[in-house]
Amino acid sequence: MTLLSSLSLPSVVFGILQVLGALGVFLFGMKIMSEGVQRVAGKRMRQALAGVTSNRFSGIVTGFLTTTLVQSSSATTVLVVSFVNAGLLTLVQSIGVVMGANLGTTVTAWIVALIGKFSVSSVALPLIGVGLPFVFIGKDKAKSWGETLLGFGLVFFGLGLLKDSVPDLRELMKTDPGTADAIRNVVTWMGDRGFASTVLYLFGGIILTLMVQSSSAAMAITITCALNGWLGDLSDPMLVFRNSAAIVLGENIGTTVTAWLASLGANIHAKRAARAHFTFNVIGVLWMLVAFVPFTAMAWNLAGHLPEGLRSASKGFQTSEIAFATAIFHTSFNFINICLLVWFVPHITRLVEWWVRDTSPTAGESRLKYISQGLVDLGEVNLAEAEKATQRMSELTSRMYDGFVHVLNQPHEDLSETVASLKEIEDQCDELLHDITAYLIQCSSHEIGSENAQRITSMLRVVSEYEEASDRIYRLVKIVQRKYEKSRSFSEEQHVELTEICSQVRAILDLSGQSLTSANKQMLETANQLEDQIDRLRKAHNKRAVRRMKQGDAVQTEMLFTEINNHLEAVGNHALNIIQCAEVVGGPASVAPVDV
Repeated sequence: MTLLSSLSLPSVVFGILQVLGALGVFLFGMKIMSEGVQRVAGKRMRQALAGVTSNRFSGIVTGFLTTTLVQSSSATTVLVVSFVNAGLLTLVQSIGVVMGANLGTTVTAWIVALIGKFSVSSVALPLIGVGLPFVFIGKDKAKSWGETLLGFGLVFFGLGLLKDSVPDLRELMKTDPGTADAIRNVVTWMGDRGFASTVLYLFGGIILTLMVQSSSAAMAITITCALNGWLGDLSDPMLVFRNSAAIVLGENIGTTVTAWLASLGANIHAKRAARAHFTFNVIGVLWMLVAFVPFTAMAWNLAGHLPEGLRSASKGFQTSEIAFATAIFHTSFNFINICLLVWFVPHITRLVEWWVRDTSPTAGESRLKYISQGLVDLGEVNLAEAEKATQRMSELTSRMYDGFVHVLNQPHEDLSETVASLKEIEDQCDELLHDITAYLIQCSSHEIGSENAQRITSMLRVVSEYEEASDRIYRLVKIVQRKYEKSRSFSEEQHVELTEICSQVRAILDLSGQSLTSANKQMLETANQLEDQIDRLRKAHNKRAVRRMKQGDAVQTEMLFTEINNHLEAVGNHALNIIQCAEVVGGPASVAPVDV
């Protein structure tokens, strides 16, 4: 009678469901913890992601911190792909963040390794007990902290359940010597074939990560299976560790598939970012396969020199050493891979540009597109993408306004090409309005904090105001172009008056752009003063225009002059509304939007 035949189908199904249930508790806890952390530190995380520069080292730090907090490298890398798709990160910048994300995900291995050192319930249950009341009775920040503690407790609790639900192969094999020999032969065949075994377990890691769609969960399963004898005979712990290390290498490749899939519907730049992630991880795995034996020996030796308190785990030193050696291997491999390849970022960039070639004129078009991050959706951090797109809209509006002033100051030149280019900018603003609005609606469909719900409402109003301002500016361009086509010209007095009001409108437009990142009451007061000045200038200019018409000046020219003044004042009102919306998010403000 064999072990397999002695097990009833219900007991097998029940055992599988126990493992899946434990994995579900772990993943659910990770999701709750991630969302809570985002609401607690979401603003700083958004600022970090939005502030990534061409300095690849700052990108590494940003990727590491973001992934450490949300405990999902897949979520971070998919977010990077969406940033690149929107044109908010360059390919070079994205590679740095991806490198940091790889290092950030190594924290999970250390958590799993430490599970055997203490009673899970002594940590998990108090965390759940402290966090749960705040989830139900807390408000905003307190509720977010409660969710963070609850999620963290569930992560530990799920890992403990996973450890207990995976059967100990040594105990199972004692029930039937025949089955013991059969399973031992299979494990020996898989793990005692040298380099072929390493490759076999590597592919197993890829498949495992694809199945659970979480490298953190895959890591937890790997270490748990290793500790229970499913990766080799525990009498030879070094062999078991090497098998688990090979699976870890496969997980490093498997985790890149999530970003690859996310890039399928994105533009060419996002596809290149996903390929860069894949290339970086594959290159790391390739050199590690060459150095696998000495590198794993080094990790094993380091695990043997851990403090006595860590080495004396409940199941004995050798069993504990497998978990800690795997954590050391995972961390040191990713750290050294970053140190080696960070200097070759330009070469990786050129490689993926050659790999994914620009075959379509619209393939590289940057568009804001919401791309789901899967299990852990960075709903709070996603706002950074919309914020940078809004800043882009502000820059386009200012460029368009400068173009109008240029056309206005060249009254005797045919600037049809300039007018056409300004029309293209106006079209871009229309597209951004559509994209940002759709994106923010997607963000609001996820569970977010009340502060960010207010921020979304404010941003929807801001992008609408910018789009209306760009429409007004294009009307101004068309008026000036019509003046040229009809061979009309302004007098010196009119030109001086327009220059005066134009400078005031430019000042308030600059202020509206600054308010997107640093709104305050002083800025709002300055904006109100500028808008009042613009309104006074408009009224004074229009009165003089009426007086000149009564004196017999060209009526049509004066009508164009007053129309320009009115549109300029409307642009100023739109800018003031933007500053008011931004100030409401940054601090309390009791002001009503200006009608235009």
